[in-house]
This record gives sequence, structure tokens and C-alpha cells, in this order.
Amino acid sequence: MTDLLKPSLTRRSVLQAAAVGAVGISPALRAAVYAQGSDAPEKKEVRIGFIPLTDCASVVMASVLGIDKKYGVTIIPSKESSWAGVRDKLVNGELDFAHVLYGLIYGVHLGTAGPKKDMAVLMTINNNGQAITLSKKLADKGAVDGAGLARLMASEKREYTFAQTFPTGTHAMWLYYWLAANGINPMTDAKVITVPPPQMVANMRIGNMDGFCVGEPWNQRAIMDGIGVTAVTTQDIWKDHPEKVLGTTAEFTQKYPNTSRAVTAAILEAGKWIDASLANKSKMAETIAGKAYVNTSVDAINQRILGRYQNGMSGSFAKTWDDPNHMKFFNDGAVNFPYLSDGMWFLTQHKRWGLMKEHPDYLAVARQINRIDIYKQAASAAKVSVPKDMMRTSKLIDGTVWDGKDPKKYADSFKVHA
Repeated sequence: MTDLLKPSLTRRSVLQAAAVGAVGISPALRAAVYAQGSDAPEKKEVRIGFIPLTDCASVVMASVLGIDKKYGVTIIPSKESSWAGVRDKLVNGELDFAHVLYGLIYGVHLGTAGPKKDMAVLMTINNNGQAITLSKKLADKGAVDGAGLARLMASEKREYTFAQTFPTGTHAMWLYYWLAANGINPMTDAKVITVPPPQMVANMRIGNMDGFCVGEPWNQRAIMDGIGVTAVTTQDIWKDHPEKVLGTTAEFTQKYPNTSRAVTAAILEAGKWIDASLANKSKMAETIAGKAYVNTSVDAINQRILGRYQNGMSGSFAKTWDDPNHMKFFNDGAVNFPYLSDGMWFLTQHKRWGLMKEHPDYLAVARQINRIDIYKQAASAAKVSVPKDMMRTSKLIDGTVWDGKDPKKYADSFKVHA
């Protein structure tokens, strides 16, 4: 970062600023302070785990574009095979950070997702961009949406199998919510299994499942391979929903606070770069399609990342549309703030589906995990504005409104539950 130093900045002015914590100083002087080491990352090289999904893009691009170096760190993206593997490596310290499911971090923190360890969410990586895929065989029988699926399951009695990617994760919660909104209880009316994202399409091809919820590009891949159709996108379940987060352990943030801030800032800036233009999105798609990352064809990624959707159905059910609510990594900063209400929502659903027996202190848990203090520091370094409110209001597909104000009442309000 020494290239950010200006000749007019003396060593004394830098040290003076460092002595007062660099409060209220100009961005140029703050950069100089970083360069002199007062706020320098304690750990210069960090391993960040990711699963081969389109929404790993800002982690990958922060490394590929060298944005990480601007903040004094070197990101080493580490391709992982399953969310359970990501969990285990985060907990035992093999990974410093991860592109990870929101609900996985909360599950580990509360001990509902395997080993219990205090965890931290540093930022939201993306909104939107997941989907629920139903097999072509079901679609050919009229199961082209939730209502059609419910009718088919009522008329053709058998065991229906659906897959999600991790028991406390986002995909499980989107799948359960959508099924329940259509009168299907995922706990009693269907069999639900856990399958790693890259294995979804292969498992559907051999008939192991009737449907799955996963991130892109695997829903588009199922369409391209002629084995599945998109029944609903997750942005239709909850517009601008939180999806992956930058996760780590609470222990890491305590030991390496400057590193945590620097990595968050780098990934935040990479997300801003992705969303800045169609050309950047196309370059991103070409990059992450590579074998080292998602390992698929570019056309499986670049259409939906540009908001160009098709549902893969035939005849009168076929649909092609431009979706303004496609996957976003920055959206003028609206994506990345770790809203307390977002984390609390996952807890309400964990309680709804029996993953927790008792109501937790929803707000207290969210305050423990969502490190808004670190995010604000990173946003300042990346010159990104921060919302004033730590809560937000959202309306979901069944018409219910979530605002975080009474989580216990909300969690207990659903007719369909475990």
C-alpha cells in the first residue's frame, strides 16, 4: 500500500494520526497510516473456502483482480466439496474465512449444525440468484409450479424426494418455505436429503430426487442438460433475500481484527466491481467458469448473472424473461450490510422446523454473530455508505411480512411447521 502515500505526508503526520487511531483524518492520510502498519493486517495471507457456485465470484475476483493487495492481504481461494467440509475446516482453523451459507454460521454458533463454536458474519456476499428445480418428469405431469406440485403429490401417492445443501442453510429454508407456502409439509409429506451443490444435477439425472434447491449455475445447468425445470426463483420467494455471507470464527476476529476488516473491504470492493457493468459481469463469468472454480461452461453462468432467465419448460408453460431481481453482489451497497433482522429470520425458521426446541434470544444471538462494527470499518475503507437501521422489512411469497420486531410471534405464526 506504499503506492498510496503522497509526498506531502510526512512521517510525523502519519505517526501522529496513528497515535490517535486515525480518527477524522483524510482518506489519503488514513491510507498512509495503513501503509505504516498501525492498522496493517496481522495475517498477510488468508485461506478463504468456497463452494463451486456463481455467488463465490466476489471472493474469487478479489484475488484474481488483486483487490486484496490494495488492503494488504493475499487471498488464497480454497475450493471445497461440501458445506459440511467448509463447516469443519472453519471450526478447526484450516480455513480463515469462507463464502458460506448464512444459516450454517448460525447453526454452528448455536450447536444445531454439528460442532458448536462462536462464529461471526462479517458481510452479506450476495442477494438473490438461487432457484428450486423440479425434474422434467414431474413437469411433464403438470408440476410446473408449487400448486402443480401439490396437486401431483396429492393425486400420485408415493415418496417424493427433495434435496437441499445443508440442514440449517439457506437452500433448506427456501425449499421448506416454498413447499409449506403451497400446503406441502417438508417434514411429513416428503423426504428431504442433503446433497452438495455440484452433485445436484448428476443425482437428478439418475433419478435420486424429484427436486432440489441450490445456487446457480446448477439450476441453469439442469435446464441445459434437459433434466430439470425452474419452478421458482428464490427472489420470487423473498425479493433481495440474504444468501451467502463472509463467515469466520469469533476467535479469528478477536485475534486478527485488522485482517478481518481488510478481507471484508476487499470482497466488498470486488462485489462493487462485479455489479458495475455488464462487461465486468461477463468477465467474472468467464473467470469463475474455469476448472479451478465452478468448472462448467460460461453459458451456464453468464445468462442468469445478467438477469436473462428461461424456465426450461415446453409448450404453453415455456417462459423466458428478464429478471431485474437477479443475483447481485453490491447494488449500491444495499446487498452487503449484515442486517440483524436477516440473521434473526434464519433462527425463526430453524425454530419453525424443529431444529431448535426452544426460542433463543433472537436479537442477542444476531448481535453476537453479525459483526456490524467490522463491516462499518471495512465499508469506510472501501468508501461504501452504510444504512442507518440494523433491521429491514421484507414481504415473502406467502404474504407474511418480516421486520424482526417480534421474532417469537413470527416463528410461531406459521400453520405449516414441524
